[in-house]
Amino acid sequence: MLDALSIDIAHTVGRIIELLGIAIIALGAFFYLLRFLIRSFDPRSRDQAVADFRSNLGRAILLGLEFLVAADIINTVAVTPTLQSLAVLAGIVAIRTFLSWSLEVEIEGRWPWQRRSASREV
Repeated sequence: MLDALSIDIAHTVGRIIELLGIAIIALGAFFYLLRFLIRSFDPRSRDQAVADFRSNLGRAILLGLEFLVAADIINTVAVTPTLQSLAVLAGIVAIRTFLSWSLEVEIEGRWPWQRRSASREV
């Protein structure tokens, strides 16, 4: 097993990665909302501004979720390696994977098995 110092280091690394994921989501939401508000004053580009906002916000959430999943894996495997924590991790990863997949479908506008030319038929 891991000694106390290794567990502390793994826990700290997990927390840092978790904070990075949260920061990516929060800063992405703030930045893209601000960008949307600025662009929405022009009525000619309002529809495109909405589409860009949704797409960019979804990408920020996806990236943040990837960091959060990585932090959960580190914390579960290195810090508290029990069967119960592994089962909880499996549930969290399944939920976040589904969220990532559904966000990707929303961003791309197509199912993953569809060709790129059929992009807005979902």
